[in-house]
Amino acid sequence: MDDLEKAILLASDSPAAASASPAVREEALAFCARARDESPPSSLLRLCLSGLASSPHAHVHFWCLQSLHDALLRRRLALPDDLALLRSSLLSLASASNAASPPFLRNKLAQLIALLVRLDYPHVYPSYFLDLLPPSPPQSGPADMFARVLISLDDDLLSQDYPRNADEAADAGRVKDAMRAQCVPQIALHWHDAAVSLRAADPATAAVALDAARRCISWIDVALVANDVFVPLLFDIALSPGSAAPLAAAAVGCLSAVAAKRMDARAKVALLRSLLSAQQGLGSPDSGLKMATLVTTYAAEALECYRKLGPSDTDGTVALEMLEEVLPAVFSAAESSEEEEVDSGSVLEFLAGYVSTMKAPSDKQLGHLGRILEVVRQQMSYDPVYREHLDVPDKIGKEEEDLMAEQRKDLVALFRNICRVAPSATQQFIRGLMVTALSSAEATVEDVEVTLALFYRLGETVGEEEIRTGSGLLGELVPMLLSARFSCHTHRIVALVYLETVTRYIKFMQENVQYVPHLLAAYLDERGIHHQNSHVSRRAGYLFMKAVKLLKARLVPYLDTILQSLEDVLGQFTAMDWGNKDAKFSSSEDGSQVFEAVGLLIGIEEVSPEKQVQCLTALLNPLCHQIESLVMGAKAQGLEESSPRAMSLQQIVVALNMLTKGFNERLVMVSRPTIGVMFKKTLDVVLQVLISFPNMRSLRSKVISFLHRMIEILGISVLPCIPVALRQLLVNNEAKDMVDFLVLINQIISKFNSSASGILEDVFPTIASRLSVILSQDAFSTGPASNTEEMRELQELQRTLYTFLHAMVTHDLSTILLAPTCRQYLETIMQLLLFTSCSHKDILLRKACVQIFVQLIKDWCTTSKVDDKLPGFRVFMIGKFATGCCLYSVLDKSFDLRDANSIQGGLCCKFCRKRSPRSSLPTGPS
Repeated sequence: MDDLEKAILLASDSPAAASASPAVREEALAFCARARDESPPSSLLRLCLSGLASSPHAHVHFWCLQSLHDALLRRRLALPDDLALLRSSLLSLASASNAASPPFLRNKLAQLIALLVRLDYPHVYPSYFLDLLPPSPPQSGPADMFARVLISLDDDLLSQDYPRNADEAADAGRVKDAMRAQCVPQIALHWHDAAVSLRAADPATAAVALDAARRCISWIDVALVANDVFVPLLFDIALSPGSAAPLAAAAVGCLSAVAAKRMDARAKVALLRSLLSAQQGLGSPDSGLKMATLVTTYAAEALECYRKLGPSDTDGTVALEMLEEVLPAVFSAAESSEEEEVDSGSVLEFLAGYVSTMKAPSDKQLGHLGRILEVVRQQMSYDPVYREHLDVPDKIGKEEEDLMAEQRKDLVALFRNICRVAPSATQQFIRGLMVTALSSAEATVEDVEVTLALFYRLGETVGEEEIRTGSGLLGELVPMLLSARFSCHTHRIVALVYLETVTRYIKFMQENVQYVPHLLAAYLDERGIHHQNSHVSRRAGYLFMKAVKLLKARLVPYLDTILQSLEDVLGQFTAMDWGNKDAKFSSSEDGSQVFEAVGLLIGIEEVSPEKQVQCLTALLNPLCHQIESLVMGAKAQGLEESSPRAMSLQQIVVALNMLTKGFNERLVMVSRPTIGVMFKKTLDVVLQVLISFPNMRSLRSKVISFLHRMIEILGISVLPCIPVALRQLLVNNEAKDMVDFLVLINQIISKFNSSASGILEDVFPTIASRLSVILSQDAFSTGPASNTEEMRELQELQRTLYTFLHAMVTHDLSTILLAPTCRQYLETIMQLLLFTSCSHKDILLRKACVQIFVQLIKDWCTTSKVDDKLPGFRVFMIGKFATGCCLYSVLDKSFDLRDANSIQGGLCCKFCRKRSPRSSLPTGPS
């Protein structure tokens, strides 16, 4: 034992271990492990009992108790004599327990005794609890030990709060039944005596005893606690100013467990009535602060009884009356700043349930709803300690925003329910908050933000027609919002939620056009696009663009005002310090929404042609001149992808792209061709960027996006510009670049059909040559290597290629494949299509390739073999495609007949139908 004691001390965090070397500590750990795992069970038992009896060190005691627990749990200790010796020794230790001994030792001893109870009680040793039960009056040590045994037994076996397997559930039932039959009344009496005798002398032990009682109330006879002796004592402890906080909390826990006891609804009403009789002031605000858990549980149980019994039942009416009586205490608890004392989740769950029972609220209930709305407002408010962090926002601020967004989910759901039940009262509540926020110069960031957040959520519950007409108080609230200028408007979270709320109610301006100037001011002044915070100004630009989309024609009279307000924002794209190498540029998308909004506004037919030309001239000319200047300077000095000059070019091209979104082909090319000429000149300028810097990928992607827009709005007139652009886009392409290129080609095909044949015939050889290298069969890996970013790009390119070929054959362009310059790639394309049709794992790609072949049959095969456009194609289709795709691939396990994609439309049926007797193809021997 002496050697083991030394080894335990060296292996633990004792003072002896601090001076030992790592090697010595490792050897000590190994020695302890051998003693625990290799000693015979009987020897280990005696060794541990000797250590518990003789060693003065707590670390040694803990090791011995833990080793005995492990041996008992693994059934290594199985001999009756060994178990009897262990039982008697542990009961003696428990009875002699000193309250001054370390809590971790008392907990471990309790855990070991609880395990013995599970194994032995009552069939082997029926008097565990009678032997452990302290005599009256209870002393601190034995009372503390007995409580810890009950708590360990609850944690490890009896509690239903944790999942239990079948054996554990059976053992729990056996132990509970035996205790109820033998000793529960004596145990309940002990809890009462411990609370009475120790509440002043040793409140910590009294609290542990009551915590053990709380855990057992759910399965014992509730009358043993819910009686005229025990309940008044618990209320006295809970409410007495002299009670220690842990003891008061334990008493409240017992009372809450009594209130939550599962039983018939009528019996529960009687139980709740008895609690209310025992403490007449249970519903007072003071009770809500001191007994938050109890009043919340009480209210939830009363509400459940009312739901079960109904308003027409006498007991149901009584349950509702008791609920109404404790509501002030619930509200007081919900509004308490002592978060550690109040389970806000339980309070919120109860309030949500209470609101859901309302149909047509009475005046009294409307008063309660007002209190609930105040609880929602309070719990949705940010803590002022995070104010500066939220304005930046830094890491702490972002984390707080995320936490608040999660916390608000249930609160918002409750708020919506209140809006549904009492819309007028909710709007009146919002009005009060708005008036207070606007009239007080002392309004805080947090108060204003939550006011606006609730106003925003109100808009989610109101129909569009109600917003348009301004029903209820909306006709007063929305104008109040539009003209609002809060003292804390410079703060980021206030400005953002203000703009979001304004946008939520934008339909109001469709019927109330007199407020359009106020709306524009909210977006365009220092509250929006001109806000000092860049996050806010960017968001304002996006929301302004949404407003323009919705209101369009109603904003035309204010076009000059809008352009004048945005003059500095629009002009910043032509006044960039691109020569400053240290300049910091934000994303190329920043500010672009403003150009989209302006484009949407001036692109409608209500704006006169002269005004459109004037506005576009003022916008396009400076941007084009800036591009020309940047390109010229870059040619002379070189251009790096991340340089200020390159970032400027990206921003300008994006701004031009956004500007064009307000125009369509009919307006540009038919109604007002002058505008088409202006955009055509702009395209010529933008293409200079591509011609000068074809390898600059970030620039190229922006130019491609602009070219997409030009194809849409300029129509056939853009065709002469396309070959120049396509040649530059085929320089040094990788898989991702080719995807962008093919998407552009697909748009050209879809837009111009056979008119694009000359362009396509010109670039097809280069496309085919490049793709035959990139998409060789060796390029595709299997296994883990197939999940890399590079492999995903190749797979995306493959899908885009088949889309491209499908577009060709379905737009009467299949003859390009037969052109002299393209025919050399025909064999490669046919083999690629054949391979994919027969064996690709993506069934949708297989279908697409089959459809391509079917269309090629229509185009190239005639009624006479002599007239076929491609000699040998007929033989290829019958000999290779028909057998490989229509027969063998269907028999392969990869072809799932239960898959709708395989059956609907069929992979092979379209081709097989073409081979019917009416078809131009003979059926053949296959």
